[in-house]
Amino acid sequence: MQVVIHILDHTLNYETIYAFTFATAVLAVSPGPDNIYVLTQSMVNGKKHGLATVAGLISGCLVHTTLLAFGVSALIKANDRLFFAIKLFGALYLIYLGYQVFRSKGEVQLQEDHVPSKSRRQLFKQGFIMNVLNPKVTIFFLAFFPGFLFSDSLSTVIQFYVLGLLFMLVSTIIFSAIALLSGSISSYLTKNKRTGIVLKWLQITVFLGIAIYLLISDK
Repeated sequence: MQVVIHILDHTLNYETIYAFTFATAVLAVSPGPDNIYVLTQSMVNGKKHGLATVAGLISGCLVHTTLLAFGVSALIKANDRLFFAIKLFGALYLIYLGYQVFRSKGEVQLQEDHVPSKSRRQLFKQGFIMNVLNPKVTIFFLAFFPGFLFSDSLSTVIQFYVLGLLFMLVSTIIFSAIALLSGSISSYLTKNKRTGIVLKWLQITVFLGIAIYLLISDK
């Protein structure tokens, strides 16, 4: 049964929001370039430097959210078929990402020796630039967000911003935890090699689950 709540004359589907939050959390925990970068910077330069890296990476997400909100919202208003094409592209791209993860070894590799020492300001700037100039982030947002629009009456621009801010909040919490617990996480990953395999299959499951959801959703 779907959970639907009326707030300020707008019908919000909280079940969709919860699903988006869960998917975001799983993807943030799963090993990837961003959280591995945060982990290694925290291990080499310290926790505060790791948090500066997190702040830079997350700030860049606001740029991608803005591009998505105004660009895709205009397309949605212009043509329903075009929006379906966007969702179809998103589903296929997520299946491709799942396949890429499937092909990976599932090992979490930490290379501390090759991480240069930088100031917190430099790390913030580098994290921001890494995120903003990475076209894969834009493509991922385009694939991930449209299927989780949660209201038939609320502006799509507002919905994309809500999803973007929620994505940033969840990612900030998890990435910050990685920075603060970097020593313990590194030690655990070194001792428990199978953790990478578990996270690998969890990530594959989420990618494929979102892809199926995009294909069968009626939004």
